[in-house]
Formats: sequence, C-alpha cells, structure tokens
Amino acid sequence: MNAWIGPLRNALAAEGRAVLVTVAATRGSVPREAGAWMLVTPTQAQATIGGGHLEFEVLRIARDALQAAKLGTWLVRFPLAARLGQCCGGVATVLFRCFDAAAAGWLDALARRGEHDLPLALATPIALGGSAPLAVGRADAGAASLPAEVLAAAQALLAQADAPPTVMEQDGAAWFVERIGTHDFRVVVFGNGHVGRALVQVLGAVPCSVTWVDERECDFPATAPANVTMVTTDVPAAEVRTAAPQSVFLVLTHSHALDFELVAAILARDDFRYAGMIGSRPKRAQLERYLATRGFAAETIARVTCPIGIAGIGGREPGIIAVAVAAEIVQAHERAAANAERRVGAEV
Repeated sequence: MNAWIGPLRNALAAEGRAVLVTVAATRGSVPREAGAWMLVTPTQAQATIGGGHLEFEVLRIARDALQAAKLGTWLVRFPLAARLGQCCGGVATVLFRCFDAAAAGWLDALARRGEHDLPLALATPIALGGSAPLAVGRADAGAASLPAEVLAAAQALLAQADAPPTVMEQDGAAWFVERIGTHDFRVVVFGNGHVGRALVQVLGAVPCSVTWVDERECDFPATAPANVTMVTTDVPAAEVRTAAPQSVFLVLTHSHALDFELVAAILARDDFRYAGMIGSRPKRAQLERYLATRGFAAETIARVTCPIGIAGIGGREPGIIAVAVAAEIVQAHERAAANAERRVGAEV
C-alpha cells in the first residue's frame, strides 16, 4: 500500500489532526514526481516532496490550515521559478488534504483492504468540508456512486503498475485519482547486530515496509523507524514461510549455521524478489556446499547474493555496508517493478 496510510493513521491517533500533502501533477523540471507525499502534523513533518523553498511554503500552508482547524481538500499551483525562485523552473501542483480523527474509520477500512495485496484506486473529491475519498477495486460494484468519467479513470489506473495520479474535472467537480496498491516493497531483515541495526536505520528513509527478526529481544533498540516491525522469535525460519510473496530477504545473523538454514528456507519458497546473505567469498563457498548437499540445484543456489552490497564500495564499517546493501536492494526492487509493469502492459 501507499506509504502514507500507516503514518497518517498513527498521526491522527497521536495528535488528532494532520495534513497529507501530495504532488498531484508536474510540468517541466520539479524536485519530486507526481505521487510524492509529505505528512504534516502540529508538531512534526514526515517524508518530503523535494525540500527547498517549495517544501518550506507547503509546510507554512499546511501549518496554517492546522491552526485554523481547516478540513477538506484543495490544490495549489506552484510555478517554481516565478513564485518561489527555484532554478528547476517547472510547475508543481500540490494537493492538500486536511484530516481530523473522524478519518480513522475509512483509513482503517482502507488498511484492511490493503492487507489482501490487491490494487486499489482512491478517488478524492477536491472540496472543502472533509468529504471521504472512495476506494475502487477491480471487483467493486459499490463505486458506481462515482461519476462515470472518474470511475473510468480509477479503473484505468488499476491496469497500470506504478501509474501516476491524475487530477480531473467532471460535472463541475474536481477529483484526485491515485493508485494505492502498486508494487509493495517488503524487506525481511534477519539479525539485529551492528550491520542489521545500521541497515534498518537506512531503510527507515526508504518507502518500504521492514520486518526485523532476531532471537535476541534484548538486542533490539527501544525504538525503530515507523516502517519497521520488530519480531522476536525462537524460530526465525517461520518468518520466511509467512512472509509475503516477492519479499526481499536479507540474512545478517550472528550464526553461520542459522544463516545457512534461513537461506535454505528462502530458496525453498522460490517466490522471493531478492535473497542476500552477509559474508565473504569463502562463506559463500561454504553455503554452496551446504545447499548442494540438501538437493538445491546450481541455478537455484545462484539466485543467492553473497557478498551483498553494490560493487565498488570497499568500506567495512556497519553504516557503509548498510548503505551499499540498501542501494542494491532498491535496484533489485526497481528492476522487478519495471519488469512487472512491462508484463501488465503486455496483458492489457
């Protein structure tokens, strides 16, 4: 699901009010793409729509709306050179959606639908007053209350992986239509040692969901980034079996034997997006012998990445390894998402 749903639910539970800021449309050179978002509450801001003067001005508008207890949805067009003096010079149209605690109900329903990993489109009326958006799925009949053109736009987005949002007018009303069930980026990290802790912090700034698994509860930090769920278990391999299809797996535990067991469990399910294990070339050779004795074919073993991390970074400090590994799995995720988009396009 789109990364803003969980943070918005949490923000409303904690502070009662929040503004979701989304880049609705772009023209020319702009800091971020359509669909980029930022969440603003009375006390903090999460994520970014690109920084600089644009974001400064957006924060001011959002905070003014929170101060005035404003509800509803509206658009602001920012010519970046003429209005803000930014050298990129394009035009960013920004959507402001102000919510209070009353939004918890439809957000909970949206999150429950997202648990089934089915793509959804969300049609939001652009109007003051706090009208709830309407969700459209591939099998929805209840979305017939939407204007025909808006419903058609939502259904078109469902057929496009990673489709950008659209702003449209129909029957004198404006709508913002976005796809919120695009390729989910799920990462399962085994091990809460130095590299595991550093990696989880780096992934906290990446639009993904992280399940962080270890047997040693006492070694987990008191807090973790908002997109991270910490799991303590005596049977880490069980987390492999219950992970979602197309997950990214990273094995970084304190034990070579456990590392090998986890890699074998990952290869046995055969529907992973990436499988990586920390280690040297000699450790990889040991892994290959271990897997071969358990009947794994050479081409299956070759799907394991070890050593991990993009090539050309030689540092061995935990933070440097974490950055290199995060970059590698982002590349793997983007390649897989692009391939999926091409397959969907060929089927439509």
